[in-house]
Amino acid sequence: MKKILIIEDEPNIRELVKYNLEANGYTAVEAEDGNIGMTKVYTEKPDLILLDIMLPKKDGYEICRELRSEGNNVPIIMLTAKAEEVDKVLGLEFGADDYIAKPFGVRELIARIKAVLRRYEVSENESGGTDEVFSAGGLTINYDRHEITLDGRQIDLTYKEFELLGFLAKNRGHVFTRDELLDKVWGIDYAGETRTVDVHVRYLRKKLGDDDEKFIETIRGKGYRLR
Repeated sequence: MKKILIIEDEPNIRELVKYNLEANGYTAVEAEDGNIGMTKVYTEKPDLILLDIMLPKKDGYEICRELRSEGNNVPIIMLTAKAEEVDKVLGLEFGADDYIAKPFGVRELIARIKAVLRRYEVSENESGGTDEVFSAGGLTINYDRHEITLDGRQIDLTYKEFELLGFLAKNRGHVFTRDELLDKVWGIDYAGETRTVDVHVRYLRKKLGDDDEKFIETIRGKGYRLR
């Protein structure tokens, strides 16, 4: 039985979400502010977090960024009343796996949860066994340990940044369109926009010092590939 942590300051929403999660076979844990939510991440060890953006004491962006900087890759779905594209992309930049805008339907929420958990479990299973390593041009990707080094220096990436770079490395030289990368990295049922890919590529280049596109090359009118 999967455990889901609901970090949400509105009691009515927490109660509704908890009821429907339990009705669908999940264990639900609640937190009404950011500080309590962070504590329960460590004590409850949830399989997935439903994370509101606008929270008292510590907001959802800060929680997401803090967890990813610690190397905690627990799946996160952002809950937001903001529908603007900038807010969606910002949440994904901080390492969220998906987002859903309020008001949302229960069926859509459950479907998103199942999709994110399914993608996460596939990723975890594929990384098992002996270490799988990619190495070229001073860049080393250890898929089993989820580690990236460049010229011997460790590079800290969010979960999706690692998945994107790792996917391009496994298919080195192949050009992928933005839609194909959304499909392969974020999942076929991901409802995001192609700008999400551009944002993640930009952040990857910044962290890799890749201004001259030594690693990730833009193919004009087509998409991206790893050289």
